[in-house]
Amino acid sequence: MKICVVGTGYVGLVAGTCLADLGHDVVCVDNDLEKVSLLNSGGVPIYEPGLDHLIQRNVKEGRLSFTSDGVGSVRSCSVVYIAVGTPPASDGSADLSGVKAVAKMIGSSMELESTIVIKSTVPVGTSDMVREIISAETSVSFDIASNPEFLKEGAAIDDFMRPDRIVVGCKDEKTQEVMDQIYGPLMRTSKPIIYMDNRSAELTKYTANAFLATRISFINEISKLCEKVGADIDSVRRGAGSDSRIGLRFFFPGVGYGGSCFPKDVKALMTTAEDSGMPLTILEAVEGVNASQKRLFVDKIQQRFGSDLTGLRFGIWGLSFKPETDDMREAPSLVIIEGLLQMGAEVSVYDPEAMTEAKHTLGDSVHWSENSMAAIREADALVLVTEWHEFKNPKWPEVSSAMRQKIVFDGRNIYDPKSLRAMGYEVHSVGRP
Repeated sequence: MKICVVGTGYVGLVAGTCLADLGHDVVCVDNDLEKVSLLNSGGVPIYEPGLDHLIQRNVKEGRLSFTSDGVGSVRSCSVVYIAVGTPPASDGSADLSGVKAVAKMIGSSMELESTIVIKSTVPVGTSDMVREIISAETSVSFDIASNPEFLKEGAAIDDFMRPDRIVVGCKDEKTQEVMDQIYGPLMRTSKPIIYMDNRSAELTKYTANAFLATRISFINEISKLCEKVGADIDSVRRGAGSDSRIGLRFFFPGVGYGGSCFPKDVKALMTTAEDSGMPLTILEAVEGVNASQKRLFVDKIQQRFGSDLTGLRFGIWGLSFKPETDDMREAPSLVIIEGLLQMGAEVSVYDPEAMTEAKHTLGDSVHWSENSMAAIREADALVLVTEWHEFKNPKWPEVSSAMRQKIVFDGRNIYDPKSLRAMGYEVHSVGRP
């Protein structure tokens, strides 16, 4: 099939590339000329494992291309994906200005009977709004499919190509047949396409992310209780998570969640609920817990060293909100670093992939290190924020030699505190006695 994907952000670029890899002819559209030029030259504007090779292969084989010509691309394709960003507005709601602009462009450009697929994360009722905008611009027949993405950053390609499920909201069988053709190669593993109405599909995405965020905030609350009563969160997590009704995934304590999905989707769902006259008090608590959890290590460091950190140096391992991505949106590291700087500390940082992205926010306020050991040289404490693989088994004798004081703040509980204490380290972690 000939498919146009409007938007080459994280969702659009991954979706367009993977659709091309399934054998479709895909043109990805973006109004950022610099980004289009980068993609056409073989570069990739985001870090996602395996994406660069997938793009290069499909471009070489002629199934994938990039352009700024939205009008021409829409005219030549019978399937058009809307995959532009929906960042949070000042009131927490999803900013749909990009979606509206694309819908208007599609309506004024389309010449073929088309299926418009909304891949962006959008509030309930957006499909109706898009339908109205396009209908006002054209008399050409079309239908709207709501097809939310469920991609984890760092594992997006595998999630797309081996999905747990594909959710599609639409009104008629003809649109279902189109979606079956698009995703047919993925159905050989017997994973279903779950069809429903558009509004249910839109709400499914927010419900899934809000529930996962709730799991994280819940285990973080329990971790605080563990510290108060002398229990070990690792044992509690294993014991509770072994129940098949609960499970262990997304059930890790830490320094809070971040990224492009959970924070904004929780806020957007809360706004939708409030606008509907039914506030979701559980999500208000989820958001509050996460905000306080991001400051957890700022408070722990203040309790250990006092409120004046002048003359002290802290080495930060990990900046991105999770491993295997360079995404700095809502990253806990930013809250921790800001807290340390406000108390007068000197901060040196290292991340395997997110340094360039982090510099947009942190600028010259921190020392940028070329590797993990340089980040902790002459440091009074190591603060582990993001659990990249290269941080999980460091050479501790070298770490000891590099640091001024043998103090570790383990924000992801990846180190064995008994082993470290046996080597003379002072260890602070999450929810451990």
